[in-house]
Amino acid sequence: MVVAFSILSISMAAVSAQATPSISSNTTLNISIKGVPNTDQGRIDGQYVVGDSGYVFLPLLKERIKASGLSSSALSRRIEEAYKNSQIYKDPRITVISTKDTAAQGLDAQVIHVGGFVGSRGPKPYIRNMTLFEAITAAGGAGTFGSLKRVELYRGGKKFVYNLNKRENMMIKVFPKDNIVVPQKTIFGN
Repeated sequence: MVVAFSILSISMAAVSAQATPSISSNTTLNISIKGVPNTDQGRIDGQYVVGDSGYVFLPLLKERIKASGLSSSALSRRIEEAYKNSQIYKDPRITVISTKDTAAQGLDAQVIHVGGFVGSRGPKPYIRNMTLFEAITAAGGAGTFGSLKRVELYRGGKKFVYNLNKRENMMIKVFPKDNIVVPQKTIFGN
């Protein structure tokens, strides 16, 4: 019995060590949502700052959400539950990346910038082996007027243009500090 209690104590200590809170007041959070209509995704995806009181406000929710003292994954689950409990979305999938997460991983300078006709313009966290298509998806995808046939990639002072309707172009790797622009469609839909 003593051995079982010791093993249980060690296991619980390991779990609590892994679940160290990382979010505090004035922490910047990159929040993205999947499993919802694209129009709502573009409205919710973005950067949020945790207020001095430790709460964060999200679109469509009447109540603010306590963020301080939580890990990014715990806050993700809390936001999902808030949208479900408010009966706004059935099965939202939330991703939260805090500035403290990226600083802890040494990734603070590793972002890509996505602009033009996408759901959510601005810097997006770079993920190793990220493709051009994944980068645009991280920005909420091409908007109604965005053209995936002429996506512009700016790297090292050079401009490259890709048609993402071609599979081989979808798989092009992006790198930190790349700039990606989804241009407006022409009158011919290109």
